[in-house]
Amino acid sequence: MNYNNKKFRTVQNTENGETSPETIFKYRQKGNILTSDYEGGEIIRGHLIGLVDPDGNIDMRYHQVNAKGELMTGVCNSRPEILSNGKIRLYENWQWTSGNKSCGKSIIEEI
Repeated sequence: MNYNNKKFRTVQNTENGETSPETIFKYRQKGNILTSDYEGGEIIRGHLIGLVDPDGNIDMRYHQVNAKGELMTGVCNSRPEILSNGKIRLYENWQWTSGNKSCGKSIIEEI
């Protein structure tokens, strides 16, 4: 699976997450290395870097500055699903490595 030049939007997130439907992720991929810039909603600016396995699963690390001016960091594992319209949905399990270090789940979909 290749995520290059795809855009994603958050459709679901646990309460302790900071992304929302206003957050847009712009993915780029070279080989198995994935990067993204993202912003919107409570996120002023964010970046992620990850590795994509042969099944399209992503192991990533992220950092972002939120609307409170805080620098937040975390880890995330994403599992893809191909929807009937051919778009990608990613099921994400994540954990903050800053702040309260809590865990959460989110779903993002290709737009």
